[in-house]
Amino acid sequence: MEFTSPEAEQRYADLVAAAARVVVGLDFDGVLSPIVDEPSEAYIHPDAPAVLVQLAEVVRAVAVITGRPARQAIALGGLDEVGGEIHAGGKELFVFGQYGNERWSSTQRRIVSPRPPQGLSSFERELPGVLRRSDAAAAYVEEKGLAVAVHTRRLPDPTAAFDRLLEPLRSLADRHGLTLEPGRNVIEVRSPGMTKGHAVHTLVSEQEAGGVLFAGDDLGDLEAFDAVTELRDQGLPTLLVCSLSEEESALAARADVLVPGPTGVLDLLRDLTRRATTTA
Repeated sequence: MEFTSPEAEQRYADLVAAAARVVVGLDFDGVLSPIVDEPSEAYIHPDAPAVLVQLAEVVRAVAVITGRPARQAIALGGLDEVGGEIHAGGKELFVFGQYGNERWSSTQRRIVSPRPPQGLSSFERELPGVLRRSDAAAAYVEEKGLAVAVHTRRLPDPTAAFDRLLEPLRSLADRHGLTLEPGRNVIEVRSPGMTKGHAVHTLVSEQEAGGVLFAGDDLGDLEAFDAVTELRDQGLPTLLVCSLSEEESALAARADVLVPGPTGVLDLLRDLTRRATTTA
């Protein structure tokens, strides 16, 4: 765990002092689970369920805020079982899937989801042609129901393929009234309006939170970082955590704390739990 400034270290101390009123938002991929070549195999870190249950005892609520469909995150993370333990302790676990378009909680135990966005089906029909023209026909296309993600990780040069695809896919998305979200060797296209930042604001408002921690790892988390910065400017104790990787460092300059991947995130959450318990 590396603080990026003395001010950041003080922010952590302030967050610990307010822990009972704090909500914790966590991305899934790269934060709770390792980044892998096959998205369907990105299982949660084996230590994470116990860490989340213990964390929930000392904070107001815990939320997984992810670009994944909520059902996927729940399955890969065993979050139904984790939520059951958290709920039994009188606290709440939330899952905001597909950037907040889907919601699940350990109380409701059902996923609330809107209809797929207009334009998505026509985008999908035109997508193979764009991939061929960009010399990326072998890119893995993940259909999420409310979004489409194009993964370049399996290609011989993932970064070059990502760079070739970014603008053609942005143009195609714009033509169909959709939003493009770049990530770690992945380009996601979805409906406009809902972002991880909106999910953060919703969580803080609904929980009447007195502080917020958010941990992310790539470009898709920038709007969540923006939301936390806005809440900081309004006087809330906040902490921004960047889960570092060799592939992506866009969040590092914005973060208060740098940690080495999911193991570092879990170490930070353990430390927060321990400190909050000690000062309670």
